[in-house]
This record gives sequence, C-alpha cells and structure tokens, in this order.
Amino acid sequence: MSELLAYVSCADERAIVTFAMDRGTGALTRRASTQVPGPTGPGMSMPLAFSPDRRVLHAAVRISPFPCSSFAVDPATGALAHLGAANLDDAMAYIVVEPSGRALLAASYPGAIATLHAIGPDGAVTAPARQVIDTPLRAHAVITDAAGRFAYVPCLGGDVVLQLEIDAAAGRMVQVGRLRTHAGCGPRHMRFSPCGRFAYVLGELDATITACAVDSHGRLSAQQTVSTLPRGFSVPAGKRIMAADIHITPDGRFLYASERLTEVLSIWRIGPSGALSPVGSIGTEPMPRGFAIDPSGRFLLCASQTTGAVQTYAIDPATGALMLLARTPAGANANWIEFLETT
Repeated sequence: MSELLAYVSCADERAIVTFAMDRGTGALTRRASTQVPGPTGPGMSMPLAFSPDRRVLHAAVRISPFPCSSFAVDPATGALAHLGAANLDDAMAYIVVEPSGRALLAASYPGAIATLHAIGPDGAVTAPARQVIDTPLRAHAVITDAAGRFAYVPCLGGDVVLQLEIDAAAGRMVQVGRLRTHAGCGPRHMRFSPCGRFAYVLGELDATITACAVDSHGRLSAQQTVSTLPRGFSVPAGKRIMAADIHITPDGRFLYASERLTEVLSIWRIGPSGALSPVGSIGTEPMPRGFAIDPSGRFLLCASQTTGAVQTYAIDPATGALMLLARTPAGANANWIEFLETT
C-alpha cells in the first residue's frame, strides 16, 4: 500500500527528516533522519528539490564549498541513498529541477546569480555549472512553468522578477523578459496556479502578494496587489517585515503565504479571474519560513526555524480556512518541506 511521506530539511543538523503522514488524520510518524554531507554550522536554510519523476531528491548546503547532494529515493519505502555531491557556485537560497529532468536551476541571494547545472545519467547533479547568469541583487528563488519553457527569478534587491527561456538540452538560459514590481516589494518567492494562467509573487519586504496574468509567451503582467499583514499593523522599532513562503492548493482555489515577523499564515481565495480575496489568517510558531500542502489538498505542514517543530493544519475544503491539529518535533532550523507518495 502506498504511503504519503513528508521530508523536512533541518539545516543546522544537516539532516533530512522523513515522516509518514496519515492520509485521514494528518498525523505524522517519524521514519528516518538522513545526514546530508557538508560543512557543519548554522546554514540559514537547506533547500530541497525533487526530480520530476520523484526518484531523486536534491539538498543544497549554504556553507562553502556549497555542496548539493543528490539522493536516490526508494519508490516503495521513500528511503534515501546518497548518489553523490557537486559544489554549487554560491550559497543557494532555492533550487529546482526543470521539468525535463536534465538540469538543476539555482538562485543565490548573496551571490546575485542564477545557475544551471547538468544532471547526470544516475540522477545526480554535476559540476561545474553549465551556465552562471548575473542577476539584480539578492536573487531568492527560481521557479519554472509547467512546460519547462521558462524560468522566473524573483530578485529581492532589484524589485524585479526575471523571465528566462530554458534550453535544457543545450544547458542554457536566455533572459527574455522581466516584471518590475512596486518599489520596496522585495520579490522573494512565487507560484503559478495549476491552470498556468495566473502567477503570484510574494514580496518579503512589505508582505504583499502581487497577482499576475500570464500570457501565451509566459510574460507576467501585474493585476492586483494585496497585503498579508493584519489591518492596522505597525512594525515595532528595530524589527522588519519578513514574508517567507507561498503555496497554492492543488485544485487552484486557495493560496497561503507565511510571514515571520507577525508569525502568521494568511489565507486567500483565488477567483475565476485570478484575483485574490481574503479568507483570514492563523498564528504559527516563530519563524514560519517554509511550508507545503499535501497532494490531496487536505493538509498544510508549516516548519518553524526557531522551535524546529512542524505544525499540521487541516484545510477546510469549502472555505480554505486552517485548523491546527498537531505539532511534531523535527530538528534544528526546520525550514523546507517536500511531499512524496510512494508506489
């Protein structure tokens, strides 16, 4: 019988912790902890990325020499076996395997670069990079469209989202467009709706979401901007807004975003035109950097970097509202979550 597994990246322990999730209740049972090779010490985050066929899981360490480890995934049990490691070009805030499975794309916040690394026949990332592209300051993510034609790089320091055309076979990306956001937005992460006609850009620095239309050439045009902060909220002295992550339910009806200063997940309904309307918000544990929605759209898991715990929320299928079900210890600096359904 197949299982639903959640992999939680715990950066300060250099570990990927595997949990089995009960499909009915959302309860998590710890199954394994897999060490990721690399230097020790606080690592900010350790991004994860699955291959399109879910047979390989990659983990990028953000301390020099910046190794990216590739793990074979047992399709029946979800167990991880180390395939190899390749050094990336800087501390990468985000990694993704483009849909053909030929290349790993990465974005570096401190290095202001986007890179393309070939993936070998065994599924492991290879080095050196096939391409390194200079970006505006603080590139924070790299997201591909479903067809794998384009990659999008939100650059927090440049208030811009770059659009790159991908040629995975040739190992090249070419900039073909850009979305200029409003000043002070600080684009950080983004997501496409399942239909591909809408995209949503999360601004770290002002906790906004910019809803965009996507044309037939993959170009983004801003249609709406909403704030995820509580009404009337003012930033305390010495603090700053830190929006973190954004995800959409598999059916495309609801969107969620995390913000670390206010420690909340905001909840939004996506209308037929792609416009967002507020549903509400719910409190989290401190520093909710990364979260994920399970493939059925019934549960949301949110990781706290401060406490190292994962919170399990039930998603109301009618309204999108969240209800806290449980908290489960994971590990130091829990920051990234990926799901897998075993065969």
